[in-house]
Amino acid sequence: MRPPRLLSISHSYCVGLNRRLPDAIARTGEWEVTAVSPSNFRGDFGRHTLQACPEEACRVEGVQVYGARRVHTMIYGAPLRKLLRQPWDLVHCWEEPYVAAAAQVAAWIPAGVPLVFATFQNIDKRYPPPFAWFERYALGRANGVIAFGATALEVLRRRRRGAFTAQMIPPGVDVDRFVPDAGARQRVRRALGWSDDVPVVGFLGRFVAEKGVAMLTDALDRVDGPWRALLVGAGPGEPALRSWAARYRDRVAIVTNVQHDDVPAHLNAMDVLCAPSRTTPRWREQFGRMLIEAFACGVPVIASDSGEIPFVVADAGIIVSEADGDGWRREIARAIQDTGLRAQLSARGRRRALDVYDWKVIARQHVEMFDSLSRRAAPAWS
Repeated sequence: MRPPRLLSISHSYCVGLNRRLPDAIARTGEWEVTAVSPSNFRGDFGRHTLQACPEEACRVEGVQVYGARRVHTMIYGAPLRKLLRQPWDLVHCWEEPYVAAAAQVAAWIPAGVPLVFATFQNIDKRYPPPFAWFERYALGRANGVIAFGATALEVLRRRRRGAFTAQMIPPGVDVDRFVPDAGARQRVRRALGWSDDVPVVGFLGRFVAEKGVAMLTDALDRVDGPWRALLVGAGPGEPALRSWAARYRDRVAIVTNVQHDDVPAHLNAMDVLCAPSRTTPRWREQFGRMLIEAFACGVPVIASDSGEIPFVVADAGIIVSEADGDGWRREIARAIQDTGLRAQLSARGRRRALDVYDWKVIARQHVEMFDSLSRRAAPAWS
């Protein structure tokens, strides 16, 4: 008998590294997987063109999208509708239920085919029309919804629109690509003109207020002893960040052109990664992919207690209150001065990446959920 057929849809699949989930599911041998994404898409790090990788176990299909400048209003072209009419045993849509594309998939999928959405949303928001209508329609059609964290699952259950199975499954990390790499560490540091004699405090993410960059720079201003800072990302806060960095000259490097494939090397160049995310009335940290990428690279993590972060980090890193400026100064100083602490955190983080966030582990959880839904005659809340 043939394995069941899975269609997995996401605008993020345009980037090869983001297709690790369908690839890992396909590698179990239990589902035949096709991953669908826009043929072209402009993301946070520039424009991407879909390219299938020779080693991928899943089939990759590119389709047109319209209105992609804003993911909330982006819609897929007619070829997706034709693709959805093929005989699938389950359709997985990695789009937030309140966006236009989610409602579109819900409308186009044939009756009787199980449909699973995924969500990072961890604030109980009331969306204006038409997004409230999109969400109501999408969740009304859903057989299952995957929450990417404990705080997202809490919000999903509170909203409870539709009789669907809800399950918490976190995103994963490629533990074969994100690895401790002394050679990459040396290459990046040499390119920056740095030696190994001074600890490097790192940041990876968007340069925006809610990511807490100002908290980090303020704490570094008050840390005694030698340090360097490697700030990787992009965003509207870049001019202020460069103004701050000018005071420290070659002690601070701001790198804005790092592509996805270069992220592991830049993480390895850090002695500690800081994630000082700040909660706002409309946002709290939904997961923090850089945390598990740092774990996989064996980079110690200091992170705030915003949103999902404490659940992601658990005992594998140091958690500091997002409002505790002196706590941030103290913990950064402790981490850069204590090599034994850094070695401990490095080992804990790598172990957590392998045990909890390896894509093979995450794929197994998806397979079990999809198996259950494809066998079930009617959806039920769990």
